[in-house]
Amino acid sequence: MADGTKAVVDTSAADAATDEAALAAAIDELAGSDDAGESTSADAREGAPAAPTAAAAPGRPDADENTDQDGEKGRGEDRDDAPAAGPEPAAGEETSEITAPLSVQELRAELAAGSPRKKPAPEPTRPARRPTDPQPTVDPRDTATLPRTLPAPQRRSGDMIGHRYRLEECISQTETFSSWRAVDEKLRRAVGVHLMASGHQRARKVLAAAKSAALLGDPRFVQVLDAVHEGELVYVVREWLPHSSDLARLLANGPMEPHEAYQMVRQVADAVAAAHRRGQAHLRLTPRCVLRTDSGQYRINGIAVDAALRGLPAEDAEDAQRADTRAIGALLFAALTHRWPYPEDRYDLQGLPKGLQNAAPDQVRAGVHKGLSELAARALFDQPPHHAQPITTPEELVRAIAKLPKIRQPAPELPAFPAPPRHNTHALPTAPNPTRVADTTVSPLPASSRPAPSRRTRTRRRLRRVVKATAWTVALGAIGVASWQFVDSLRHTGAATASPLTSASSTAPSPQASTHNPVSIAIKEAQSYNPLGDGPEGTESIGKAIDNDANTSWTTGWYVDQLGPKPPALKSGTGLLIDLGSPQPVSSVSVLFSGGEQSAELRVPTAAAAGNPLQAKPDAFTIVGKKTGTNVEYTLDSPTTTRYLLIWLTGLAKDADGKYRGHVAEVKVSG
Repeated sequence: MADGTKAVVDTSAADAATDEAALAAAIDELAGSDDAGESTSADAREGAPAAPTAAAAPGRPDADENTDQDGEKGRGEDRDDAPAAGPEPAAGEETSEITAPLSVQELRAELAAGSPRKKPAPEPTRPARRPTDPQPTVDPRDTATLPRTLPAPQRRSGDMIGHRYRLEECISQTETFSSWRAVDEKLRRAVGVHLMASGHQRARKVLAAAKSAALLGDPRFVQVLDAVHEGELVYVVREWLPHSSDLARLLANGPMEPHEAYQMVRQVADAVAAAHRRGQAHLRLTPRCVLRTDSGQYRINGIAVDAALRGLPAEDAEDAQRADTRAIGALLFAALTHRWPYPEDRYDLQGLPKGLQNAAPDQVRAGVHKGLSELAARALFDQPPHHAQPITTPEELVRAIAKLPKIRQPAPELPAFPAPPRHNTHALPTAPNPTRVADTTVSPLPASSRPAPSRRTRTRRRLRRVVKATAWTVALGAIGVASWQFVDSLRHTGAATASPLTSASSTAPSPQASTHNPVSIAIKEAQSYNPLGDGPEGTESIGKAIDNDANTSWTTGWYVDQLGPKPPALKSGTGLLIDLGSPQPVSSVSVLFSGGEQSAELRVPTAAAAGNPLQAKPDAFTIVGKKTGTNVEYTLDSPTTTRYLLIWLTGLAKDADGKYRGHVAEVKVSG
């Protein structure tokens, strides 16, 4: 399915009616009838799981209503993307990719977890049918039977989890788990937290899925940071991306451009294929799970964990690959058409009419890129249009994407330059009421027969006028500068001629002799200065900052948040300490950064810190310059004699993986 779930099809109306009758019987048992108690005892003696009490599943959707939805779904369609029983929860931030409407399979898992179904036995000795809950009803590692459904743990904003994570905002709340935005008090950073009762049967699978996702270690996936079973609580902590937007929010205003849709499907397919090579599957890949960072990189949230939280059954490798491939096809379909490829309205997108269920994107919306349309249809449908070969695995999808012709990024539109006013400066004086003398040799064309200039012609004329005006401005400026220099040289020449000649024995320095010529100062050593952290950073590459090679650089450790004086920043800065070997008069320092613009301060240790600057605090240094850029130069007002110089990084560059790092390619010191 598009959201990573496996399609469930009811094959007959009789099966739907039987399921409705069985679910109604289960609800009667939950009502507390005496017969239900006897049946529960009998089932327990026969090895069947005990039926939960009504209090075990508070807030469970009405069973009859959901059974009717499932039955209608099985009779009329073969899709699995039925709308949720309730409205989709509103998110508090633009990274609220956690929640999405429950699919039919998820609704059935919830109902089966809250009310075990069994057929009425025609004979007293016939055993009852096992429940259809995809999760096991008995823990194989424990002799006791765990409850199938437990309510989500009740927590409030400001509560502490694990003496470390402070809950800030509830992003979603379901019957069995809740999801929060929280703050890691130890590392002072935002995180996401899922909470579930440890007594729930899904708890073990949630922990196992979170630990396997944490071992994946692929930066294209939102990282799982912690998975803990603590008393009556199970919680999973994940990375939080505050400056990213999920795909559903990106599609709110319309479809994507072909180049952006291509980048999205290429990055998502590459990441999912890599996960499958390591034995991992997502199984619930929806527009809420695909995030785009401010650097343009797409990252995937909830691998394995989302499916475990919602009780989706673990599929074999072939079915899991097909499910994730179909989900990627649905994402591309939605990005190209701004429509959800199933009848239901999902993720703020309108569903397709039943007559267009197997239509390619270019048949749904005009102007769709032909290659991307065919790719989406092959990944989404088992029988694509035009007898195309379906794509069934993420690896095949990656190879198909690589064969597409290059899709270029659209060129930015040129700004419309206003036409400059026309002034005829060479016109002769005219009478108060001038009359225009017509040329009798050439008659003017009538207005209807004059060719109207095209838009491109008008744009070229405007650009020509702008270029001419710019050229005249530059020429006049050059003439003015040259004239000023000429006059200045004449003035200095006249002054030199009028002044008496100095004798050869005079010791007074001339103006030319007082000009300072910078001299390069050799750097003895560079060291990592990190008094606010746990230890030195980038020790293996520290020498690359002074190796006279601009292609190599010293790289700091990575940070989730930018450096700064206030949370969520981990610390205010980190630095590179330059040792000149002995006190030298320093007049300028140039620093070449790589990887993008960075901010840094040039500091000189005070007399108290000059003896051991590595052990001194940052405020023990005097700031002599602040610069931001990729190639900055600090020029001192007057030469300063010092042995140590500190390049204190206060703003790092953001790399392609969304993390902040500092990169110092080369440092030069002049005296």
